[in-house]
Amino acid sequence: MAGYIEDRWFKKDASGKRTIRTDRYGQGKRYKVAGIPGVRARSFPDKQKGAADDWLATAQAESLKGEYVDPRDGNMLLREYAEKHWWPARTGDPATLETVSRRLRNQILPYLGSLTLRQIKVETLRKWLKDLEGVISPGTAVVVWGYLTNILDCAVDDERIRKNPCRAQTIKAPTKPPNKARAWTRERVAAVQAELPPHYQILVDIGSGAGLRQGEVLGLAEDDVDLEAGVIRVQRQVRSVGSKMVFSLPKGNKTRIVPMPDHLAAHIREHLAAYPAKPVTLPWKDPRPPKTKVEAKERAPQTHRLLVTNRNGSAVRANMWNEHYWKRALAAVGIIPEPEKVKRKTGRGNRLVYVAAHDLGFHCLRHTFASVQLDARENPVAVSKWLGHADASITLKVYGHFLPEADGRGRQAMDAWFASDSASSSHSPSAPPEHDHDAGEAVSLPSETPSDSDARLPDSASDLHEDAA
Repeated sequence: MAGYIEDRWFKKDASGKRTIRTDRYGQGKRYKVAGIPGVRARSFPDKQKGAADDWLATAQAESLKGEYVDPRDGNMLLREYAEKHWWPARTGDPATLETVSRRLRNQILPYLGSLTLRQIKVETLRKWLKDLEGVISPGTAVVVWGYLTNILDCAVDDERIRKNPCRAQTIKAPTKPPNKARAWTRERVAAVQAELPPHYQILVDIGSGAGLRQGEVLGLAEDDVDLEAGVIRVQRQVRSVGSKMVFSLPKGNKTRIVPMPDHLAAHIREHLAAYPAKPVTLPWKDPRPPKTKVEAKERAPQTHRLLVTNRNGSAVRANMWNEHYWKRALAAVGIIPEPEKVKRKTGRGNRLVYVAAHDLGFHCLRHTFASVQLDARENPVAVSKWLGHADASITLKVYGHFLPEADGRGRQAMDAWFASDSASSSHSPSAPPEHDHDAGEAVSLPSETPSDSDARLPDSASDLHEDAA
């Protein structure tokens, strides 16, 4: 088997019978283990021949199985590995990358960045998760845990550590507690809407009347609204990438068409009459300067006449709008407490700080739209398409509790199905059907009476009546 241990302090003389000192006697580590394919040499100090033997045997066995990981490669700090090896390989949507970068800087590296990859143990992660409990929400903890897990998975693939401690069976990964979507009453929607500036009130109409996400409403252009056909074409959203703003496709990179109620169409007409749409130009998807012709083409700015802009005629930044207008409206109607006055860092005056209200965000209007549709027994598949979900299973998972309780229609339908089957049967116990046979032809009779399993079954699902709700 490949591999050997070299004693760098002693060697055999020319005759091979006597051991003599080498020129390196007493200097540096005595034993060098080398010669294993794909494994870097390793040295051991004097009086550790046994450790060298053990390491050689282990390295040989793991090398044969293709499982060898040099412990020295795990001595890199997590911060260095994440910043120099993991992060440069990340690709994807710029806004998503900005979120990943922020979570890495704020929740992972301040706690674990000064540890080497080898030092991150299950016990380390338990303490880290405990420290995060009072800092971030359970939902954010799930996301951050996923980022760290991916970093350490890459370290395993790069053969810097043998196992990912995030995947240990004895550690409990953070979970997001079930939180059912809550719809608002018509009265609450109207009360909050009334507290918004007039030119922003149409946002509430579109959010609750068509179920658009906030970024999709902010990116809605005049040409996307077909008042004659009664539909809204959801083709883009406005997103923040750091300090910049961009247009991009809706979530999931899917455009869609949503039916528009007559009342919503009327409100949009009134809004456009009072506040005409304004042209807004933003980069497409990525605000960074392009480095290639392909990037220049992909990121080319687009101009759209948006239904809603800020007072300067620019696209509305969602997080700023939520803090300055949405939460102010929530507080005005008593949904959240009044803001606290906090001194600015500059020392000049105070700023208003509202409580966190993630569960009371703009998406409550979307929940309300879904609630109204499902309560009216609209087809969940259609509702799923209008909401822009990947499939109806997501809609049912998030909004299934909005479906009306069973009212017995399915039972009545089955009774009708059985009744129609019985009525159409031509068999009679007292009058078996007659058959014509040629003279002399033998007639074979079944030796047993038909069993229950011989009863007619529907040939396909189309034979059954399905409730469209």
